[in-house]
Amino acid sequence: MQHKPLVLADEGSFFVGGREVASETLSLTPKYDPHGTVTVDQMYVQYQIPEHAKRYGITLIHGCCLTGKTWETTPDGRMGWSQYFVRNGYATYTIDQAGRGRSATDISAINAVHLGKTASDTLPAVFAAGHEAAWTIFRFGPKYPEAYKDSQFPVQAQAALWQQMVPDWLTSLPTPNPTVADLSQLAIKLKGTVLMSHSQSGIYPFQTAALNKLGVAGIVAVEPGECPKVDEARALVGIPILVVYGDHVQESSRWAPRFKACQDFITAFKTAGGTGEFLSLPAIGIHGNSHMMMQDKNNLQIADLILDWIDRNVERTGGTAASASHLRKSAAK
Repeated sequence: MQHKPLVLADEGSFFVGGREVASETLSLTPKYDPHGTVTVDQMYVQYQIPEHAKRYGITLIHGCCLTGKTWETTPDGRMGWSQYFVRNGYATYTIDQAGRGRSATDISAINAVHLGKTASDTLPAVFAAGHEAAWTIFRFGPKYPEAYKDSQFPVQAQAALWQQMVPDWLTSLPTPNPTVADLSQLAIKLKGTVLMSHSQSGIYPFQTAALNKLGVAGIVAVEPGECPKVDEARALVGIPILVVYGDHVQESSRWAPRFKACQDFITAFKTAGGTGEFLSLPAIGIHGNSHMMMQDKNNLQIADLILDWIDRNVERTGGTAASASHLRKSAAK
């Protein structure tokens, strides 16, 4: 499908966050000195800003075993959400989580074992998702390689999705995950952004807001692996929140309880006075969407629903949580 030329006011990339660490295990190669200082826990950000951009951009946060590629061109070559949002007037800021993709991880703990400085049980725990496990986790079908009859995922192009997947250092990173503090720095730097998360990163926007509401204009959690607890809902009032889930959730022992927990959170959030919505796509007649709905064949239909919600609840209202003056007034009460 042909599209009009993409017109940008600016594009580029930068890093936020990170900390310097002195190490004596940076290298196993005699050619390179193992002693030195490295920067770790930083977060890569790639941005595109359209002409006449809307007030708040959208920060795109990928999930487990993936990178910012999640939001780009789909496995079968169609337009992804990152470009579509830009074409609809929203600047996009696509990140690679700390320790993933272009946000490099710290290798010194591995080399320390090789050099005999630490025991083998101190090796970082790194994992990768196999095609077979990912198939059911992403709800492409009940078992690999069988697809649901109404599946919206382009299963004929699955090889291009598997190419996107990377080793995941999540369990080896500090707690809280450095990405959360990095997102807070980014939100403040941007003076307001909608944090859009997916899957494993689903909880990050909420944790970012708990750390500092400044700059968090809204939250869109796409199939979050975790939502805040019900008793944490009141503290988030002032930030519009949308949670979106696809189809075949109740057939998954992994996703059904998460769906219910997020539903309960949104109910508590609205009861506390928050602007929130829980959007189950099958409930509004849209069927077959997978966990990877941003890559599904009807991905732009879902994008339109999300953009409409952002326009009504964040863009037009001004995203109260993004306002420093609002926070100062709240603190004075």
